[in-house]
Amino acid sequence: MVDALFINPSSSAHVYQDLAKTYSAIEPPTWALLLAESCRAKDFDVGILDSDAERLDIQSSVKRVIESEPRLVVFVVYGQNPNSGTTNMIGALALAEALKESGLQAKIAFVGSHTSALPKDVLSYDCVDIALLNEGVYALHNLLAGNLDSDLMDVRGIGYKPNISGQPVLNPPEKVVPQECMDQDMPGYAWDLLPYREYPLDLYRAHFWHADFDHEKRTPFAAIYTALGCNFACNFCMINIVNRMDNGDEVSAADSRGMRFWSTDWVIREMRKLSDMGVKTLRISDEMFFLNRKHYHPILERCIEEKFDFNMWAYARVDTIRERELELFKQAGVNWLALGVESGNQVVRQQVSKGTFRDVNIRKICKMIQSYDIKIISNFIFGFPEDTLETMQDTLDLAIELNTEMANMYPCQALPGSPIYFEAKRNNWKLPESYDGYAFLSYHSTPLPTRHVSAAEVLKFRDYAWQQFFTNPDYLNMIEGKLGIKERNNIENMAKIKLKRRILGD
Repeated sequence: MVDALFINPSSSAHVYQDLAKTYSAIEPPTWALLLAESCRAKDFDVGILDSDAERLDIQSSVKRVIESEPRLVVFVVYGQNPNSGTTNMIGALALAEALKESGLQAKIAFVGSHTSALPKDVLSYDCVDIALLNEGVYALHNLLAGNLDSDLMDVRGIGYKPNISGQPVLNPPEKVVPQECMDQDMPGYAWDLLPYREYPLDLYRAHFWHADFDHEKRTPFAAIYTALGCNFACNFCMINIVNRMDNGDEVSAADSRGMRFWSTDWVIREMRKLSDMGVKTLRISDEMFFLNRKHYHPILERCIEEKFDFNMWAYARVDTIRERELELFKQAGVNWLALGVESGNQVVRQQVSKGTFRDVNIRKICKMIQSYDIKIISNFIFGFPEDTLETMQDTLDLAIELNTEMANMYPCQALPGSPIYFEAKRNNWKLPESYDGYAFLSYHSTPLPTRHVSAAEVLKFRDYAWQQFFTNPDYLNMIEGKLGIKERNNIENMAKIKLKRRILGD
């Protein structure tokens, strides 16, 4: 019997189509690990069920939950992409409904970005008893200290349905963990609770490109945060919505921005655990690792001292790169930097970033990073509100010119919790009719239309751009020269998988 069972649901087949079989990553459930360890530090008995990593079907997952005899079932609905808090609602709701049908008496709670963005919507489902209104650390502690019934009305930071009316009620907000309490109240990751086949973390696999397009290097794999949140307020981003401390109906991620940091000792301790478990491929999941020098500099210096020998990936903005730091990044094992280029058109980019992007020479910055033998994954988005077919072609032209070692290409989505979501609602822009409509690789993917281009045209261009990039001879020759013929062949095989799209008539 456990006080709380944290569930990482599986939505992979819906979200990634045939890419789920081989190419998509399987990440450790970072927030389930953080929440479980936080509750365990308060002397609660906890467990983790990772239905995604174990590839469990609904019936097997229900059986495992019942065997755990939990007082509280917590669906931790996050994921490896910003849209995953919404798209993973597919698997979460399917399993939650099955649990209710099985006669499970335990309360079912949901936590995550989609829940934080639209708590009343989440509570409208009969299978959801409790919604955690932000990251949920203190709300969980207080829930588990109570009887999960008559005292729900006294727990701050949750929404629930009273037995009398059944209508959702949002209690007053609860604070997120403040900076001064990060090490104490989120004391680490519950790595030991994760499933494995033969050795720790062997059910998890890195993103294909992070392993240099070599399937044999993808496992074991782990991902950690060294900091939470972001100081910026880009229109298309919902990352900061889990920081919300306001129950207003139109609170967006831009209203909840800010960063909190764990100490260097905390980070290095967690990295040491992973190194001892044999992890070589490590994602630093911070939204903006390459930003605060006082934070990242001592961490990277300690990585060198500890001789971890990780192959790490970290995030940066094109306008926050400092050349004097690149040698340190490389020495510490940061072999990949993810850059949010977003658009090839400066006017479009400035608009969606609320003017917070400095006008920088993206071409020069990419060459500078690569001169330190650091590979780049560049992120591009097609279908911003002012995009036309011509400006989207500008973005594709820039991607091909930059010819970075990897490129992500997204259609613009009005993700719940982002400022653009509420703009879409106010303007009656057509939004997806289902959760998998928010998954950019799914059959039902439905991006936003722009003021000039339809949603179907946006998605068609995105898929065209992806094929143009990954079948470009200059790109393939560059990969073969840097990584080898096997890696080139692996990319060519990946590019043969054609996504089916409902909106395009497939």
